[in-house]
Amino acid sequence: MKESYEYLIDKYGVKLIVNPEYMEKNNLFSLYRAEDYLKNTYIVPCDVWCKENPFLEQSDSSWYMVSDMVDDDSVFRVNRKREISVTSLQKAGNGMIGIAYLTEEDTEKLRHNMRKLVESGEHDDSFWEDALIEGERFALPARMVSAADVFEINTYEQLRELDADSDHLRSSALALIADVLHADQMEITDITVLKKGMTNRSFLFSCRGERYIMRIPGEGTDQLINRREEAEVYNLINGKGICDEIIYINPNNGYKITKYLPDPRVCDADNIRDLERCMEKLRGFHSQELTVGHTFDIFGKINYYESLWQHERSIYRDYTETKANVLRLKAFIESQSIKQTLTHIDAVPDNFLFYPDEQGEEQIRLIDWEYAGMQDPHVDIAMFCIYALYDRAQTDRLIDIYFQNCCPENVRTKIYCYIAACGLLWSNWCEYKLDLGVEFGEYSLCQYRYAKEYFKIASDRMGGGDAS
Repeated sequence: MKESYEYLIDKYGVKLIVNPEYMEKNNLFSLYRAEDYLKNTYIVPCDVWCKENPFLEQSDSSWYMVSDMVDDDSVFRVNRKREISVTSLQKAGNGMIGIAYLTEEDTEKLRHNMRKLVESGEHDDSFWEDALIEGERFALPARMVSAADVFEINTYEQLRELDADSDHLRSSALALIADVLHADQMEITDITVLKKGMTNRSFLFSCRGERYIMRIPGEGTDQLINRREEAEVYNLINGKGICDEIIYINPNNGYKITKYLPDPRVCDADNIRDLERCMEKLRGFHSQELTVGHTFDIFGKINYYESLWQHERSIYRDYTETKANVLRLKAFIESQSIKQTLTHIDAVPDNFLFYPDEQGEEQIRLIDWEYAGMQDPHVDIAMFCIYALYDRAQTDRLIDIYFQNCCPENVRTKIYCYIAACGLLWSNWCEYKLDLGVEFGEYSLCQYRYAKEYFKIASDRMGGGDAS
């Protein structure tokens, strides 16, 4: 959420320093990136609330703020001389707040020690305070404060407990949840942010003993997803044992509330039994031949995602040739006998959710129906393969599992065509997301490779007479 601090640059002349490794390394590395700016310096973590102003008009010596609360997990203990010693792990210590003031002399020592820790390559998990530990003592004296006057806030609920009238608690998402579930916002608890997906952001919460997931559409999704069409799909399939249970979906903004499936796991794309069960689920869904009023046009979407790019041309040098080749496959696809039905489009391993029912039997639900529409159901097989980054042998294995070893050769060739087309489709999708600052790394490159390699595979089969 570094963007939340951007306004400080203009308002206060603040210099922002970004740590690109914040997900993999602890705050020692964040402070180390600012080492050139350490002189007579306050160090303040962003998640600490103080009842009293922690800053002093004048300070001639360094200090580190410590709580008088006994912390069973702390290895730091303050004596009567305000010295901080490092205790054994078996003893409780004082709570370390994280706010500190360092004089120029002490920041030089801090810089030196940080450099040693960082360059050793063995301290990815270290806090910046580790650079001030010298044997059994801490390099700074303590500034003791009451535990009642300082709070560390890591969650929405901790802030709500501390300051129920805070402006930061005003959330349209929580107001919506309370309205849908006919509950008070204070009954919404155990809020946990889930891993950010490719398209959306989600969080888990509890209300009156039940667990739910709230989905909030991510950056640029209004250009990628038609929320009214998505709502049409969910209204059709909800309650049929196909998807997770939908409590609420807004066809205008895409906000969605679903029942949380307990102890879930996703499909293991390398586990044969998982693949058999997922393809059985997919066949069963396809066999229902459900219909909605919209289609997912693969070749139309290729052009549409390309039109959303903010850059003039593709990042791939041979894109024009690759696209022309993929478009040549359209004639073969259209020559095949195809009965369209509601197709998931994004039926990838991560969207097959395994969970135990009340009897302990493992069930499967297919989630995330944002792209679903009328299409050849065999597109779902192609999509599974390219997301799982399957090679040719793995792709043929999945095709054989879905068709129970009875796949006609022309259908296999058609699926290869879909792999090429869908590879280009998602490559273009990734290029659009790249303009929004969202990077997918190897996934994006692999999708483009599918477009090129499976065009050749499909073309060779058609040329060899296998496609008749």
